[in-house]
Amino acid sequence: MATRIDGKVFAATVRDKVATHVVRLKSDHGITPGLAVVLVGEDPASAVYVRSKGKLTVEVGMNSMEHKLDTDTSQADLLALIDRLNTDPAVHGILVQLPLPDHLDEDLVINAIAPEKDVDGFHISNVGLLGTGQKSMVPCTPLGCLMLLRDHHGSLSGMNAVVVGRSNIVGKPMAQLLLGDSCTVTIAHSRTKDIEALCRNADILVAAVGRREMIKGDWIKPGATVIDVGINRIDAPEKGEGKTRLVGDVDFASASEVAGAITPVPGGVGPMTIACLLANTVTACCRANGVEEPVGLTA
Repeated sequence: MATRIDGKVFAATVRDKVATHVVRLKSDHGITPGLAVVLVGEDPASAVYVRSKGKLTVEVGMNSMEHKLDTDTSQADLLALIDRLNTDPAVHGILVQLPLPDHLDEDLVINAIAPEKDVDGFHISNVGLLGTGQKSMVPCTPLGCLMLLRDHHGSLSGMNAVVVGRSNIVGKPMAQLLLGDSCTVTIAHSRTKDIEALCRNADILVAAVGRREMIKGDWIKPGATVIDVGINRIDAPEKGEGKTRLVGDVDFASASEVAGAITPVPGGVGPMTIACLLANTVTACCRANGVEEPVGLTA
């Protein structure tokens, strides 16, 4: 039976490190890191996520600034807000909650954020820096996955890694981070031929494709480490009428019989995403003020 990689427990240790560094920034330098989150519209899932981010930001001792805008907010008004946040010295990290309403251009909005305050790591400059192995802001979910892998394995050097999914948010940056840790990396996607056989060669398998329980136990190399990034909501009649539950991109039951270690859904990668957002905000604050960065909170 696979070892369960507990993302909730590890995320708590990351938040503790962040909180410790925030105390040091306040006491030694008189600086309080600030995270500004922008929410456009009334998407319920986004609203819940923003509330959680705000709560945890305050818990680690940082300043939380929330900007809630109407669904029909214009592109010009949103860009004007981002411009103000870019020039505000009290703001060290800016996050615009995605998805945005259809009339807004996500790429334009993301690239309007100052790269050094782009704690999501989505700005084209940060994408390029990461791809060329330079210091950048790293997307939170891949960074969290990397932290979990390093904690479990120590060195990843020489391991065969397969990333299932090629999104700009997870798949591509995950592959870059694994390359940076000297893995041999393959990205699989919807056009990959014999994807099952490819996955069976992976020492590390990262599932980030957005298809519920797509990866079965017989796709997995015995003893492999499986990181399940997927979050899929399915009906759960056993919980009552209309109830749902979350499952990943991996069939957890069958995969657990074969893998050496695996992240659950929920409670695996998810908690690490917000923890790494807080870590990125502290890192951005340190870089902005010429202060030594916290150890173990960056790629």
